[in-house]
Amino acid sequence: MKKPIITIERQYGSGGSIIGQLAAEKLGINCYNRQILDMTAEKCGLRKEQLESAEETVPTSFLYSLLISANPARITEDNLPLSDKVFLMESRIINELADKEKNFILVGRCGSYVLEERGCFSVYIYAPAEFRIKRAVEEYGIPERKAESTMKKADKRRETFFNVNTGKSWQDKDIYSLCLNSELGDELCAELIVKAYQEYNKRFEK
Repeated sequence: MKKPIITIERQYGSGGSIIGQLAAEKLGINCYNRQILDMTAEKCGLRKEQLESAEETVPTSFLYSLLISANPARITEDNLPLSDKVFLMESRIINELADKEKNFILVGRCGSYVLEERGCFSVYIYAPAEFRIKRAVEEYGIPERKAESTMKKADKRRETFFNVNTGKSWQDKDIYSLCLNSELGDELCAELIVKAYQEYNKRFEK
């Protein structure tokens, strides 16, 4: 039986992308994050910068609300603003990957919702604000005076994008299979994801 895909939602500065990559290496599978943006840009013939600015932007059209309740494979959104199209386009790319690959890790992009019907092992990675600000400065190169505001803005964009597209609450830990405080360390968090995922899959092997 095909194993569930691992999806990761993460607070800004929590190191979710790094942890996802480490876990993927331990499992011998691919990890997708910004690659989804690259694939979407190539497929739709737009510059990555155009999609990047529209990604994680609050959908604005009433029609969009109707579209996300329908089957994405059967809709046409040519007249929608680009910000409304991104989620739909990326969802198709993600499902195409799920058709082709046995398993992978997906960071962000409402993965647990997009892949819900296929089954997924969903992870939420968070950390104290002070820890995340420190990482933003030391690892991401964000100026110290701007780190806190950058963190808050990024978290707000991610939360709004997730909540609007899924109808769920991004910070509701009840909707995830596993929640981790990355202050434990990136390597340990990756190991915990792998261990928990392996234990989770045992139910499908019986």
